[in-house]
Amino acid sequence: MAITTIAPSILSANPTEYKEIIKKYYPFAKRVHIDISDGTLTNNTTLHESAVWWPKGWTVDIHMMTAEPSKHIPDLLKLHPNLVIFHAEAREDLLPIFDTLKQNGMRVGVAIVKGVYPGSIKTILKAADHALIFSGNLGEYGGTANLLLAEKAALIDEIHKGIEIGWDGGANLENTKLITHAGVTVINVGSAIAKADDPEKVFAALNAETEKEDII
Repeated sequence: MAITTIAPSILSANPTEYKEIIKKYYPFAKRVHIDISDGTLTNNTTLHESAVWWPKGWTVDIHMMTAEPSKHIPDLLKLHPNLVIFHAEAREDLLPIFDTLKQNGMRVGVAIVKGVYPGSIKTILKAADHALIFSGNLGEYGGTANLLLAEKAALIDEIHKGIEIGWDGGANLENTKLITHAGVTVINVGSAIAKADDPEKVFAALNAETEKEDII
């Protein structure tokens, strides 16, 4: 079984809150998932990507919840994260945007929300490095994990063998093992870590769940 990474999610509306989250995650996080929303796909907005920063040594994935990805390319090129994830329902062709980011040394991904069938976006999946199965509510913490959506992992792998598969929405100590066994290799965790009394302890426990070989 492939190694699965737990990536704490960062969702923040202002620089002060963002700094506090970074401070809280710094002692233990290695790879993080930063949510950015400009209000075009969601009802709320987050801290703008131009105000985002992170500690040296972190591997950072940025999830762009936007219907207009091209407007954000200049800032993303300056930030140069490990991975940028866009939405299949964006109003623009993602392929040229993927090419631009790849040519500048970044990986690219596509988020697949509940109502999107992987077979309907084969061209995008074949061009992507990462596919994010999205089970939560865009721009919010505290989503519910619909584990039936984990079946998408096998469908995605059939379309693009070996693509990195992520999960976002409702992951916690009760379901992380099941999500892992479905074939997901990056699990983004929001409220289960962010709202914990001891985030580092929960992070360690989540990692331990991904290493369990038994399904039950």
